[in-house]
Amino acid sequence: MLELLRQPWPWYTSGALIAFVMVLLLFFGKSFGFSSNLRTICTACGAGKNVKFFDFDWRSQTWNLLFLVGAVLGGFISAEFLAGDTPLQISQATIQDLRELGFSAPDDLQPEELFSLEAIFSIKGFLVMLLGGFAIGFGSRYAGGCTSGHAISGLSNLQLPSLIAVIGFFIGGLISTFILLPLIF
Repeated sequence: MLELLRQPWPWYTSGALIAFVMVLLLFFGKSFGFSSNLRTICTACGAGKNVKFFDFDWRSQTWNLLFLVGAVLGGFISAEFLAGDTPLQISQATIQDLRELGFSAPDDLQPEELFSLEAIFSIKGFLVMLLGGFAIGFGSRYAGGCTSGHAISGLSNLQLPSLIAVIGFFIGGLISTFILLPLIF
C-alpha cells in the first residue's frame, strides 16, 4: 500500500477527488473556501468584540477549520513520510522561461532565488512578500472569497459572481506572469 501512495499519481486523480469532495459538500449544503478560515480563526480569538465583520457564530464553520487542519496535516505527512524517489519533472519550456527571468531550474518545487530564506529576508524579497500578501488579502476580501472558494465551490454551484472572479484571477495571473514578474526580477 505504501508503494502505491509513494509513486506519482496521474493528474486526473486530484480532479476526481476534488469532484467527490464537492459532491459531498453540495449534498450537505456547505461551500468550500480556505480564506474564510482566517475570518473564523480571528473570530474564535475574539476579534468580533472590536470589529463587526468578525461578529458571527464561528462554531458553525468548525468543519471548514477541520478541512484546513486536514489539508495541512495531509501535506506534511505526504512530504515527510510518503515522498518517493522520483525526481521532480519540470518541462523544458518552464525551465527556459525561468532562465530568461534569471532563475535557475528548481531542484524542489520553486526556484531558490525566489523562495529561499536569503531571498525572503532581503529587502526586495521582503517587499515582494509584503505587497503580494496585501494584494492577496485585499483581493480575497474584495472578491468575496479566494481562488479555491470561487473556482471550485462557486463554479460548482453555477454562481455568476464566481465565474467573473475566476476570469479576473486568470487575467491577474497573466498580467503578473508576463508583465509584473519580468519588471520585478
